[in-house]
Amino acid sequence: MVNENARQAALPPPASRIKLVVSDMDGTLLTPEKQVTHHSIAAIKALKEAGVPVCLVSSRPPNGMEMYFEVLGIDTPYGALNGGTIFNADRTIRSQLSLDPEAVQEALDMLKVHHIDAWLFRGHEWLVENETGAYVEPEKRAIHMQPHIVSSFAGSLNGIGKITGSSADYEALERQELEIGSLLEGRASVARSSSWFLDITPSDANKGHALRQLAAFYGISPSEVACIGDMNNDIPMLKLAGLAIAMGQATDHVRSHAHFVTDSNDHDGWAKAMEQLVLPRVEKPTSDKTAPEATTPHGA
Repeated sequence: MVNENARQAALPPPASRIKLVVSDMDGTLLTPEKQVTHHSIAAIKALKEAGVPVCLVSSRPPNGMEMYFEVLGIDTPYGALNGGTIFNADRTIRSQLSLDPEAVQEALDMLKVHHIDAWLFRGHEWLVENETGAYVEPEKRAIHMQPHIVSSFAGSLNGIGKITGSSADYEALERQELEIGSLLEGRASVARSSSWFLDITPSDANKGHALRQLAAFYGISPSEVACIGDMNNDIPMLKLAGLAIAMGQATDHVRSHAHFVTDSNDHDGWAKAMEQLVLPRVEKPTSDKTAPEATTPHGA
């Protein structure tokens, strides 16, 4: 096993100039109550005024992301379903990836054997077999979306952008992250988006893919992008970002891929990261080209 401290020490220096922010939502921009704080809204406004767009990438379906755009004051492209589907600012699909039907069936079989509820996401559809599953009602409230209840997934294996396994048995999900990841290696990206959700998406459908797509949209390099997240599924974008920031509640493994660690999402960690780490790295509109003084990295 790679030593986490050694991995963090081997990271390239953080970027001195940032032109785009790409952020996770749950556990990062959103509080534990799925709210956005006034400090975060103010930070987004300050970034916007400085000419730095904020784009969101989430394991959520598009509906569950768009419900926050008005309060956030953003109108930018975004990546749903763990970055597998990229939407333009006008909500039209820019690019879309889907799982091979055979891989979908294999994943469903594994989840069923281990008594883990499975959900399928396809475009704007959310397909559910077990309507009484423990996390269905909370998810309906969280993403403001109603699932389509099916008696069987048998006829719904094509065009799937994401499979989610949901369970209160966190250890079972952790084991399945490894087992299904091994089973579908090279065919799917498998990572927990929270302690109770395991997301299975097309192999290229990860947040690193989304970061590349969004950076290209703005005509910049990933090295000019600041990324912030808290879970394993955020690692692909943290690894590519010029400035990688982990939330305070993130595991040591996630932290080891970040240049800095901010406060937790219940203590305005997102806003603090923008104010203390990103805004000082924004290109000044005046002739002042002095590089910002480095903030203390995590582990220092």
